[in-house]
Amino acid sequence: MSRLFRDVDGGSLCPRGSVVCIGAFDGLHLGHRALLRHAVARAQALGLPAVALSFEPLPREFFARAAPPPRLTLPRDRIEGLLALGIDKLGLLRFNAALAAMPAEEFVRRVLAGRLGAREIWIGPEFRFGYRRGGDLALLRAMGAELGFGADQIVPVQAHGERVSSTRIREALVEGDFARAAALLGRPYAIGGRVVRGRQLGRTLGFPTANLRFPKTPALSGIYATWVHGARGTDRGQPWPAVSSFGTRPTVDGVEPLLEAHLFDFSGDLYGRHLEVEFVAKLRDEEKFPDLPALTAQMHRDAAQARRILSESDRLRATA
Repeated sequence: MSRLFRDVDGGSLCPRGSVVCIGAFDGLHLGHRALLRHAVARAQALGLPAVALSFEPLPREFFARAAPPPRLTLPRDRIEGLLALGIDKLGLLRFNAALAAMPAEEFVRRVLAGRLGAREIWIGPEFRFGYRRGGDLALLRAMGAELGFGADQIVPVQAHGERVSSTRIREALVEGDFARAAALLGRPYAIGGRVVRGRQLGRTLGFPTANLRFPKTPALSGIYATWVHGARGTDRGQPWPAVSSFGTRPTVDGVEPLLEAHLFDFSGDLYGRHLEVEFVAKLRDEEKFPDLPALTAQMHRDAAQARRILSESDRLRATA
């Protein structure tokens, strides 16, 4: 049976019961991981499956369609990350008008008690759910007394004196503060994806790139010094130095967000390969140049700066 389910309705997925944790899980930061690990530990102690329940699109994206808020991770990375943390079943519920209008009490009965047979439900601090955010920990506890499950929340997770949250990580990324973002995430910020064919303009300018599409609103844009993981195949310990552009490419009238990584001194075919681009430092904002020669000249300056930054970063890694 598949470990992933998308629908509110259907047969029982956990006939013997389950331990459920609920959240957006965008970024899978230290707070998310604490919640997930706690739910998995409780499930193992009770001999029950651990279920993570989330939504796609995220509720804040559904309610802000005109200007969707930034996303830290794409659905594939979120799914793979959740399952890697020991989750037995993952609910990525389709968040649509029907689900948005569902009262919290109905969600508890139909999904948590009905489909999942929840014995315990765990949430993060201040988590809300259901129509007009009417569901909270107090509601879960009251309904649990009737339906036979317990409910509680984990304590807020702190990192370097501040509470960990996706909002704070997005702020750090916008500011180009990757050290702060990494501290809140528990790892360097990276975007993964499969390399797709682009317009191959970079190749004609002397800067061939590996292109990764990002069909959501990204949390950052600009030109960056980056490490690319996966270019050497399965050897994850040897990232490749690169300069990367993340944005809409205004000089060539681009529209969709595209992550373009130019791997220094690389020769080979990366099309179709899954890469992860780790962000190290922001070089500048994206801008529109008057012509391609001006763009190319700036690309050379960006590449030189990125090489210097990554050389120093590599030296610091070696001595750490």
